Amino acid sequence: MEISQASKLSVPNSLRGASIKSSQVTKHGFPYDRRFLLQKISHDASAIDSSGDSNGEVRNMTITYFPELALFQQELKMADEAESSPSVVMVTHRNSDTGEQQQIEVLLQPDPTVLEQVDVTLHQSPTKAYNMGSRFNSWFSSRVGYEVRLVYLGPHLRTVLGNLSANSTGRNAKTSRSWIPTIAHSLAMIGIPPSNETDRITFADVAPYLIVTRESLQDVSSRLAGDVQMDITKFRPNIVLSGSAVAYDEDFWGGLEFFTSNAAKRGEHCGAVRMALTHNCTRCVSINVDYNTGKPAVGDTGTVLKKLMKDRRVDGGAKYSPVFGRYGFLETGSQAPLKLAVGDVVKVTKRNAERTKIEWPGLWPKK
Repeated sequence: MEISQASKLSVPNSLRGASIKSSQVTKHGFPYDRRFLLQKISHDASAIDSSGDSNGEVRNMTITYFPELALFQQELKMADEAESSPSVVMVTHRNSDTGEQQQIEVLLQPDPTVLEQVDVTLHQSPTKAYNMGSRFNSWFSSRVGYEVRLVYLGPHLRTVLGNLSANSTGRNAKTSRSWIPTIAHSLAMIGIPPSNETDRITFADVAPYLIVTRESLQDVSSRLAGDVQMDITKFRPNIVLSGSAVAYDEDFWGGLEFFTSNAAKRGEHCGAVRMALTHNCTRCVSINVDYNTGKPAVGDTGTVLKKLMKDRRVDGGAKYSPVFGRYGFLETGSQAPLKLAVGDVVKVTKRNAERTKIEWPGLWPKK
């Protein structure tokens, strides 16, 4: 197998991602990925969303509940030719009715010392972040038609809850609960920092990496009428592989090793990249969004979730949600410096005898 497609970095979470052909790899994800988050300001003390991620004043915005976020596109840019890495993300909004486009540049690493610190809780995992201020808040608010704010994670991170953590791999293979992530959740909720043994993430939903295969994507496309092809970006992966033996073989993968065979061609020396794959990714209505209109799709592409419901509800921890893709965490034994690129060869280093069972507080119904 090999990495077959440029990765998509969603700098502000849930906006359409920026393409990159190669990137450094860190234990918290690709640099800059999901470091910003949009929040809706409700001014309604009774407003609580279904995930519990509202305190009555702000609500975290994800494409599941705010499909209009699909109308924002991102592009990483250098501020000047002397730079060797991007320093800004260009966010472009397209009006679905008129086609008019408007843009704003956001620094990838703004100075947090001049920003207001705020509390953010995403999927019951709390952290600190920074309000980017009136210039950005006003621009995004005018695009979506209601009051929002843009927050920046800065040096902070969120605790991985449930049994997603790579540190719980093996402890929960046959059980539904692991004591380390459970304690981490309790400590996080009362403001005690997690230990070094606890995996931590950015504003990514539950894990830093999401791996999918083209073979599984082809199966989804085969379920659509005519020659319609499923848009892989709707699954929001940041690593796309090709060459899997069969569709959905990744359901059983427990580990991957990436051979940076292209590093020599790029004149670089990179260490081996090894990832632990802890759980399958369960899906929601976000895969039914029409990225051209920013609304739920009509016709066959608006029924993708329903089509997958027929035979892809294969995770006992989320039995009402179909599975597509696998969550990954960088293994601590990986040798720095680490980098991945399109064309790098990949092999499965661990295969599970049965599918894993996902658990994260509040995300999946137990009934």
